[in-house]
Amino acid sequence: MTSSAPLRVLLVDDEELARVRLRSLVDECPQPRATVVGEAGNATQALVWLQSHACDLLLLDIHMPGRDGTQLAAELRQQPHPPAVVFVTAHAEHALRAFDLDAVDYLTKPVRRERLQAALQRVAQRLALQPPAAAAAEAQPVVVVSDRGRIVRVPVSEVLYLKAELKYVTLRTAEHTYVLDDALSDLEQRLGEPFIRVHRNALVAKRAVLALERRVIAGGDEDGGESWAVRVAPVDEWLAVSRRQATAVREALVAAGL
Repeated sequence: MTSSAPLRVLLVDDEELARVRLRSLVDECPQPRATVVGEAGNATQALVWLQSHACDLLLLDIHMPGRDGTQLAAELRQQPHPPAVVFVTAHAEHALRAFDLDAVDYLTKPVRRERLQAALQRVAQRLALQPPAAAAAEAQPVVVVSDRGRIVRVPVSEVLYLKAELKYVTLRTAEHTYVLDDALSDLEQRLGEPFIRVHRNALVAKRAVLALERRVIAGGDEDGGESWAVRVAPVDEWLAVSRRQATAVREALVAAGL
């Protein structure tokens, strides 16, 4: 968010009337400017929305069906650059827990416009004080994955390869392996030039290729014989290169100085 852009707000409350009132209050706040970019009726809906959208702030109810607001806030804290959270609830006894979760503010219902405006000002101040490195990191492209119920944004710069296996795609970084539902062809279009298709079932980051060699490898084009393969650093794994892709892979690696 730039200094001139309005705060992007996601409303998370299981009561539709509460969301309607909050939307109206957000629209009425003159400074800082804010706009509601999405709504969710529970924590799961909020996580799904966040997979494909961005916001600066969650106005978050605590008591909701399923996971409550504090559980959602705890999950968001595991992300590299989570949005700010302001709790909005009728139950003041949760205030201490809210600030344990690094909430910017805690509003009790019925919310007054003056209190909401003060909370928005605190959020704007926090965003303005973000270190430049953190702000730059937020702009980096990411692949969004679901990992044991958490939403994780994996920077594309950390992706070593993606491999299609059965109905899923495995995403490999130096430290972790994730499973995605996305089609490999869609990921290839989104990731673009830094990646190269080495096989119908695999994309590899060019920067991660340590060598291109002939060797015996499972999944190669020649059963029991040698076929082309790339060695992926730093995990030191080998991925088969199909005969059809071998020339293109070799030329791309030469062009990249490898």
